[in-house]
Amino acid sequence: MKPVKPVKPVARVARGAREATEALDLDKLYTARLYAARVRPYLATALFALHTVESRTVPTMAVDRYWRCYASPTFVARTPVDELAAVWVHEVSHLLRDHHGRSDRVARELGLTGPGERLRMNIAADCEINDDAYGDGLVSPEGAVRPGSLGLGDGELMEDYLRQFRLGPWTQDLAWLDCGSGADGHERAWDLGPDGAYGLSAQERDAVRFRVAQGVTARPGNISQGWQRWAEEAFHPPQPWRELLGAAVRSAVTGPGAGDDYTYGRPARRSAGLPGVVLPSLRRRPPRVSVVIDTSGSVSDAELGSALLEVAAISRAVGGRRDLITVLSCDAAARVVHPLCRAEGIPLVGGGGTDLRTGFAAALRAQHRPDVVVVLTDGQTDWPDTRPPCRTVVGLFDRPGSSGGPDEDDPDYAPDAPPDWARVVAIG
Repeated sequence: MKPVKPVKPVARVARGAREATEALDLDKLYTARLYAARVRPYLATALFALHTVESRTVPTMAVDRYWRCYASPTFVARTPVDELAAVWVHEVSHLLRDHHGRSDRVARELGLTGPGERLRMNIAADCEINDDAYGDGLVSPEGAVRPGSLGLGDGELMEDYLRQFRLGPWTQDLAWLDCGSGADGHERAWDLGPDGAYGLSAQERDAVRFRVAQGVTARPGNISQGWQRWAEEAFHPPQPWRELLGAAVRSAVTGPGAGDDYTYGRPARRSAGLPGVVLPSLRRRPPRVSVVIDTSGSVSDAELGSALLEVAAISRAVGGRRDLITVLSCDAAARVVHPLCRAEGIPLVGGGGTDLRTGFAAALRAQHRPDVVVVLTDGQTDWPDTRPPCRTVVGLFDRPGSSGGPDEDDPDYAPDAPPDWARVVAIG
């Protein structure tokens, strides 16, 4: 997006009078939206779902979580149509990717408060969008924040970028940035709120996202990897791993070594007894998670793709700490254990029969024993005879019948259900 340029002092009075009477040029704004829909047709449903609201308080253009787009008359008047089209795409991308909801969750989990942290969230969300948003008929708006301008790599999520930078010299020129509450979840003075006119209900917002996801999957060869990844998750929402791993998180927090690192972000309560001295508090460690993926011949490529989506969701559930997650593929034998770098880069090797007992054994032999083992499988396997010394979650691929396993030719074959000591959820 485009920063507001400073105005010479001698022109301030005249410009202020002009702004007070200048009306929003809806013809120009809607022409830009049509341009955006032409160059990004898969976003057309979302672009036309936005309701435009004139605002003289908004620096440029901004959105709220109810799919209203607030536009500054001055910004619209001085911005070329092709750049306005790019801004339309940028703002609706915040809403489609649920940046407001994700920012709220991150703020709660990490205790982030204040306008500075919300600005960081907005910058991180912009990096997620802008790394591959422009080109192919869409110009890059002046001042658009890209990961490279902060020394960061492309292709990551808002949560990943948020961990990698702080406000400082590289961000001092971004204080103007404000994409609204639809980008960072924090309500603005100009927001009409949940009871205001023309807001979309939760069901309507979900319907828009689903239609856009359909448009993305219908033409995958012409769409960026970031949008393809988003559409896959829109059609296949990952499991709520924060809740599923909640017991393991609480166990890790209270277990030995759970508070083996210190932080000044939340001072220790003992500081109150020592005036003038700030003592750090122990930082809670998220659980270590070992993910065992069934790669036997009975598991389809689509199910393996679903497994990788779940791995990415598990990573977000533990705060993006990839160092706390290991992944191994297993059929009748456990393969190499991989530390998580990026879900798309995990080699899933296998194709034979299934015996996930070897996967459990390999996960528990790791240098750092996991607090929880997550197994993603079709269920056609033998299970350990005894309960592992950690919590276990089994994700079963949800499909009728079976298409593999040692007894696939037996019409009466039914795989054993997971043990009672495992938490079982359906995948897909």
